[in-house]
Amino acid sequence: MPQDDPQFEIRLAENTQDLRAAQRLRYEVFVRELGGDGALVDHANGLERDRFDPFYDHLILVDNTRDAAALDHVVGVYRLMPGERAERAGGFYSAGEYDLAPLLDSGRRLLELGRSCVHADYRGGMALHHLWNGLGAYILDRDIEVLFGVASFHGTDQAALAMPLSFLHHNHLAPEELRVRARQGHFAPMDIVSPDAIDRPAAVRAIPALIKGYLRLGGFVGEGAYVDHDFNTTDICLVMETARIGARQRALYAGGRG
Repeated sequence: MPQDDPQFEIRLAENTQDLRAAQRLRYEVFVRELGGDGALVDHANGLERDRFDPFYDHLILVDNTRDAAALDHVVGVYRLMPGERAERAGGFYSAGEYDLAPLLDSGRRLLELGRSCVHADYRGGMALHHLWNGLGAYILDRDIEVLFGVASFHGTDQAALAMPLSFLHHNHLAPEELRVRARQGHFAPMDIVSPDAIDRPAAVRAIPALIKGYLRLGGFVGEGAYVDHDFNTTDICLVMETARIGARQRALYAGGRG
């Protein structure tokens, strides 16, 4: 994958050390920072992991100045699963939260994205840009047509998230042929506030940067949010057709490729 900074390397995890470092970073972000938990979270060793990890590619951002032996070298991560691999994993991770039938029945080349995070010391810099470049190269190499995956708001109080959720529902709801739906039992309506009552600047400020990045590339959201009490998050499902990405945006995320 293309490199433009000798300090950083963007690549797929190559060995157990890389995977453990990615899981260590995920633990710092999803467990220590956000208060998440799960059946396979390893608190003793500080690793956030689950049964899906062996089936995914793990795109990692490596800072070559940090100590790999201490599992300290991975400062950004994305978990990626091409559609043809999902059956071996017993389905996509997102299928536990959303009915993915519109995507699965489409016959298109799918890629699920998840577990995206950046080390706290690297936020606001070039780390996310490097991750997007790596993701763009991965997409182009595999001729992916549709990207999807859950992204999270911190917390499970829908009243506190009413403005951003409603803004997403009213302005970025996926077309019917791509409209996945949160599963019953955890479904939370997103059309909480009417369109004319939304404080647009406040709503946009409350949307996490990663979600805003997908929206700028033409992404949509599924119907309903999924309340994940284990991870202390309210999840939405993002869906994006790569064909909708404009030439300028494609050049930005793919490092000039395509």
